[in-house]
Amino acid sequence: MKNLYRIPSLSLAASVLLLAAAVSPSAHAQPATPEHVTGTNPYPFETRDFRDDEEEEPELIDLPEGYDDKLALLSEEQLEFLRGPDARRFRGDEEKMTEYFDEHTPEEIVEWVSAMQTVVSSTRYEEGRDLPNIPLNTASPEYNAWRIQRPRSMDPEREPGPIDLGRYNGRGGPPTFGGFPLALTQEDLEAGEVDVAIVGAPLNMGSGWRDSGAQATTDMRVLGRALGGMDQYTQINPGSVLNIVDYGDVAMDNNSTERSMQHVREIVREIAETGAVPIIIGGDHSLEYPNVAALADVHGKERVSVIHFDSHYDAWWGSTHLISHGAPVYRLLNEGHVRGADYIQVGLRSSGPDEEAFKWMREIGMRFHTMAEVEQRGWDNVIDRVVAEASEEGRKIHISFDIDIIDPAFAVATGTPVSGGINMREAITMVRRLCAESNVISFDLVELHPALDPTYATTMNSAHVVKACLTGLALREEGLTSPHYLSPIASEHAIDNYYGDQAEFLRRTEELEASREEEENEEAETVEGSDSDIVAPIDPVEQ
Repeated sequence: MKNLYRIPSLSLAASVLLLAAAVSPSAHAQPATPEHVTGTNPYPFETRDFRDDEEEEPELIDLPEGYDDKLALLSEEQLEFLRGPDARRFRGDEEKMTEYFDEHTPEEIVEWVSAMQTVVSSTRYEEGRDLPNIPLNTASPEYNAWRIQRPRSMDPEREPGPIDLGRYNGRGGPPTFGGFPLALTQEDLEAGEVDVAIVGAPLNMGSGWRDSGAQATTDMRVLGRALGGMDQYTQINPGSVLNIVDYGDVAMDNNSTERSMQHVREIVREIAETGAVPIIIGGDHSLEYPNVAALADVHGKERVSVIHFDSHYDAWWGSTHLISHGAPVYRLLNEGHVRGADYIQVGLRSSGPDEEAFKWMREIGMRFHTMAEVEQRGWDNVIDRVVAEASEEGRKIHISFDIDIIDPAFAVATGTPVSGGINMREAITMVRRLCAESNVISFDLVELHPALDPTYATTMNSAHVVKACLTGLALREEGLTSPHYLSPIASEHAIDNYYGDQAEFLRRTEELEASREEEENEEAETVEGSDSDIVAPIDPVEQ
């Protein structure tokens, strides 16, 4: 079969330019990128750190007394440096300084302090010596080749809407998330009245180690069959309640996290503009930045709340790179997309945040729920508190779920595992409840690195987390939003009165059956009513 999209006798670069030129500003054109995504600066991120503005003058220590002769050769600048915080990691405490002064000559002390100053100054940016940005070849004809989309005019003719790729009702074709139909354009989402669009974002450059996140989207499609089908706990099949599609993968510039951020933001915004819930499968946690920024593009800055499931708080600042898997929270706060009071952190237990960071989190109103709180208060109390905070009136929730919140016993295939996390039952319950009982408008699952787990358990467990989200969204659509809803028929056989509440479960089961029967009757009446409006053709024989 001929390749309908091949352009003969043209180089790749020329082909890309031709494709770009062929995209006309029609209804099929990609949405324009807002100015605040790219800006006029070479770097698309705000570089000022709002926490630096609050820093006090560095505290200077007193040097040990009785060593004026040993320090006589040091300049005033060197003495101040030795007393300041930059020298702390070299000089140690007063006892170590005293020991060093006792054992070395004034000349050796000068050399020692000079070496410290050299190391400190060399690690910092110096204009004229260091590159403030990574230069790109803007003259390259392939500058945007990685993200250019085929013009709609070159697509095979078809009606807009989701495409079922399976020969056997979702099976027997190319794998998709949960076996759901495929959608490729915003027009497909609108025509199909899609409720949920699952999109892959195979980015793993923002992590820095133990990387294989680019494989996550493929493995979740092949091994994540748990995404589809009935949820036994609630007796809800999300695919029967919601219109769910696989929205493909977002293209990545495999040499630039920053440029990839921009395109992820465009695609997530494209989904959110239709009213569908984007579910983003990553990829590392730097993706939280473009995911939430895209929601802010649609709903407005400071209009979206974020529940950040993670063993790390991901608000680190001061590192060289302005976006990484340790900095999405910081970036979103710094650029004003989300207020501190609209962030809820759950599962923290790594070496950070430290005391100062916890104080800062309190000052800006950030809610946080550490595993220390779980240990002290109990999981059930903490989950009730999180759901209550998420359900506060007016909140539009994005859930960012880093799988390292789960204990490595259940999710070893992640970049930065930390022992002492939650188990799978706790993860599934938490996500299902949040998506049912609060207004969740977006969800991402990140830091899945499948190659680190040859048993595939982490990938399958990740699929169950996403399934819990879909189930919760379906429960909300069905109006089943009571706290910790479980199907009465699935959670109690009610053949005897062992727990003393047999009558209650039988009553709830009857109510559920009556409600569903009523819905079926209403649907049947609607169909009959629409059929009665159709004028039957006249039989020519009867004429």
